[in-house]
Amino acid sequence: MPKRFRLTRRFPVAMTEDGYRGLRKFAAEAGLDEGEALSFLFENFGSITDDEALSHRLRLFNSELDARKK
Repeated sequence: MPKRFRLTRRFPVAMTEDGYRGLRKFAAEAGLDEGEALSFLFENFGSITDDEALSHRLRLFNSELDARKK
């Protein structure tokens, strides 16, 4: 039996413009709204990420984070 899709949590989120454009593009291609797309991504996070690529991308993002905040 499929789980009922309920949005039970709402929280303020700050995203970069590039991140938001990527989310909107993914959501549109998948036929979802942004909230549904985020739920999908986080519910399936382990199966849609490559651990090695994720850790490398995270290191790059963290190294650039301070400069991007200015």
